[in-house]
Amino acid sequence: MHGEVSIIPPDNTSLSGVLSAIRKAARNDSLSVEDVLVEIGDRSFATALLVPALILVSPISGIPGTPTIGALIVILIVSQWIIGRDHLWLPGFIMRRRVKSERMHRALAWFDGPAAFIDRNTYTRLTILTSGPLAVVPLLTVLAIAATWPLLELLPLVTTIGAFAVSLFAFGLMTKDGAYVVLGYVFVGGLAMIAAGVF
Repeated sequence: MHGEVSIIPPDNTSLSGVLSAIRKAARNDSLSVEDVLVEIGDRSFATALLVPALILVSPISGIPGTPTIGALIVILIVSQWIIGRDHLWLPGFIMRRRVKSERMHRALAWFDGPAAFIDRNTYTRLTILTSGPLAVVPLLTVLAIAATWPLLELLPLVTTIGAFAVSLFAFGLMTKDGAYVVLGYVFVGGLAMIAAGVF
């Protein structure tokens, strides 16, 4: 591979399916960003966006440098999605980034219970928020959130909270379930109100 992954959008997918794809990528002692993208490369930009967001929600976000790399991956994915590319490109130094598979498996275990519940309660609804012009709004929101991560890397909890918001947007776009996009807006709005009250 030369940093480029073919993207063929699916009609629908599941959070459990994404977790399974990451586990498959982690079948050796360590896995790279490229290994993960090979497993999800026939899915969608939304799925590619969900993966780094989930990883940054997990304890892996505490590894030094991970929030910054995660931010760069998210920004590259969203930027290419907005301009309408049909292939995702990431630079070689990102594709070669590795993490121990054992650590990844431990991180993914956090999501198994919630994933089953979420998948049972995911439907195709409020699709006006997940396609067409309105789909750009959550993408721009994601760009704004990810841009803060390198500056706030010494505050891992802040990155985790932001990554949770990105996960809501990405999952809603991936499954065409606008309810999760709405939850993303509510969550970000709540954070903005808290921040305004503190500062």
